[in-house]
Amino acid sequence: MLRQVCCSGFQPFRQRLLPWLQSTALSRSHRVQSSAIRHVRSWSNIPFITVPLSRTHGKSFAHRSELKHAKRIVVKLGSAVVTRGDECGLALGRLASIVEQVSVLQNQGREMMLVTSGAVAFGKQRLRHEILLSQSVRQALHSGQNQLKEMAIPVLEARACAAAGQSGLMALYEAMFTQYSICAAQILVTNLDFHDEQKRRNLNGTLHELLRMNIVPIVNTNDAVVPPAEPNSDLQGVISVKDNDSLAARLAVEMKTDLLIVLSDVEGLFDSPPGSDDAKLIDIFYPGDQQSVTFGTKSRVGMGGMEAKVKAALWALQGGTSVVIANGTHPKVSGHVITDIVEGKKVGTFFSEVKPAGPTVEQQGEMARSGGRMLATLEPEQRAEIIHHLADLLTDQREEILLANKKDLEEAEGRLAAPLLKRLSLSTSKLNSLAIGLRQIAASSQDSVGRVLRRTRIAKNLELEQVTVPIGVLLVIFESRPDCLPQVAALAIASGNGLLLKGGKEATHSNRILHLLAQEALSIHGVKEAIQLVNTREEVEDLCRLDKMIDLIIPRGSSQLVRDIQKAAKGIPVMGHSEGICHMYVDSEASVDKVTRLVRDSKCEYPAACNALETLLIHRDLLRTPLFDQIIDMLRVEQVKIHAGPKFASYLTFSPSEVKSLRTEYGDLELCIEVVDSVQEAIDHIHKYGSSHTDVIVTENEKTAEFFLQHVDSACVFWNASTRFSDGYRFGLGAEVGISTSRIHARGPVGLEGLLTTKWLLRGQDHVVSDFSEHGNLKYLHENLPVPQRNTN
Repeated sequence: MLRQVCCSGFQPFRQRLLPWLQSTALSRSHRVQSSAIRHVRSWSNIPFITVPLSRTHGKSFAHRSELKHAKRIVVKLGSAVVTRGDECGLALGRLASIVEQVSVLQNQGREMMLVTSGAVAFGKQRLRHEILLSQSVRQALHSGQNQLKEMAIPVLEARACAAAGQSGLMALYEAMFTQYSICAAQILVTNLDFHDEQKRRNLNGTLHELLRMNIVPIVNTNDAVVPPAEPNSDLQGVISVKDNDSLAARLAVEMKTDLLIVLSDVEGLFDSPPGSDDAKLIDIFYPGDQQSVTFGTKSRVGMGGMEAKVKAALWALQGGTSVVIANGTHPKVSGHVITDIVEGKKVGTFFSEVKPAGPTVEQQGEMARSGGRMLATLEPEQRAEIIHHLADLLTDQREEILLANKKDLEEAEGRLAAPLLKRLSLSTSKLNSLAIGLRQIAASSQDSVGRVLRRTRIAKNLELEQVTVPIGVLLVIFESRPDCLPQVAALAIASGNGLLLKGGKEATHSNRILHLLAQEALSIHGVKEAIQLVNTREEVEDLCRLDKMIDLIIPRGSSQLVRDIQKAAKGIPVMGHSEGICHMYVDSEASVDKVTRLVRDSKCEYPAACNALETLLIHRDLLRTPLFDQIIDMLRVEQVKIHAGPKFASYLTFSPSEVKSLRTEYGDLELCIEVVDSVQEAIDHIHKYGSSHTDVIVTENEKTAEFFLQHVDSACVFWNASTRFSDGYRFGLGAEVGISTSRIHARGPVGLEGLLTTKWLLRGQDHVVSDFSEHGNLKYLHENLPVPQRNTN
């Protein structure tokens, strides 16, 4: 067994690495490698995090979220990860990124080990170069450049390539790790090193000593001398070292590591060969699931395939080491794949011995999809009957609901701020209001799905219809608002959509009973699975990646939650608003009797709501008038903290605290007051600092009011009315899934109509487009036909 510790000083990276590259690579490779090396110096965007890393080895982690506690980690780099596409030479940019991630984790106090391929590919590059250089100059001159490129290069024996590439591969790792003040050590092993007890103890002792000295061991099979692997050569209970997959598993168990990360050129383990039509990525793989997987061929390089990786992973799992198989080659994720796995993000396939009690979120998505399609085929009266039944259950099961809510409130006491506790709380009056709203939804759902919006006669006996249809599967994520669940459930039922619900942990008990009641109502027509409550440990960011299962995400919660979801959603539309910065402009012709009532209701009735007033704009002529004094006195009585805008502060000798930002959503009894000179200046201020949510003018001048209504570009614009009217229930929509400030599809309070899209139905009789050509016998008519009247009862 060969051991070599590589920590020979900290020379500048380029000074040490470039001369070596120049002596071992073709001139074309120099430029590629030098470019990758320059990138290494600037790739430092992974945050340094200190985490508690104490764990007793013995049992693997049950959930991804526990991986952040991994102390000792083995990262296995497959041949496809470290080599270029031409299989001659290393993918230097990819390797540099992996080294950076390993270094970051090592500097967090973890113990990192690498099992790496690449010696054969690197040696092949060097030997090919030597063969080309050995050609006679005369032959090269007489052959011409084109023929030189086509010169035959003999097939290179793998052991010779490994022997030629080992030193260069290690020198490259040494130079890269040096940039992060980390030493690396090379250890070459064969199968005999594990079977011979003395050698095995020597190996174990060497690795422990290196880890104790904060050195990263880089382990590889000694391919220069190793014999070809024999099929079915595993000993009873012991995996043979046939390739780097089995080596990594054997090493992980031998060293009692917490986590083994296997990087390959596929996203993880699929239930059938990747690239096939029905192939699905397996998020979590459990022992015994092998029968449900069809393995394909191995990758373009390397000795093992996915079957070998799974076998090695299961052996390591049995030995107490958690395993994740993931893609280390994808350019969009390879720069953070290792750190993402350690942070517990849903990357690749996680191997676990603990099966969840219920379905996975992927299975719930499929159930919601099929259940939603069945729901959409019901008669309108049947969907309305389900909603009516849910409304009855809210009142009939009132005591059970309030008891569950009481548990949530008791557990949240001291952990949640007062505004959030108020959102979390349910009451008899809230449940009665919910029931009334649900019955409104049921009444309006009679002709929601399948309603004809447009009819056109394209030609004789060729008629086109545009009809309403459900969007598909909705994911609604909500915080501290259990009353949101039945509202959203009713809207999904009325619109025929499948629904995934993800509530906050603070409302676990309330959400559970409300979801059970929703499924009980759905059961009367056999569509119980259309609405699913996600109870697994799925992070919001992971849910936002399920683009093949979810058609629309609707966040309901804090502005930070909405921003996080909008950032995390990849390929899935997000309906909502990140902020509710609502303005009220008090015009010079405002009524004294109306202003204080409107300001009090808008700000003080429910300050935590997204439609609460946050900025009060006052016309300059109203300063130092009785109206202004009444506003200030009322705010003082209501204990509202005032923040002065820059212009307002300039008028005051002793001003309140000056506002830090005019674009602030307080969500509490705090209010910004600013002065403007005209209605146009108020509009300009709203467009600059508002969030396009809800804005109000208070005035008795109709012309000024209409100017404001027409020119303010927000989802909701009111005249002499509280901002708090911006609500689906108050608009008569029955309920809402949220308020959207988007300019596409739905805007403002989103009720039933906002959860529908359309499709086109064309009915013909053997019509073909060629009949309408210049020499055809048919002409387009494009006649508008009457649309069936909508039932408004």
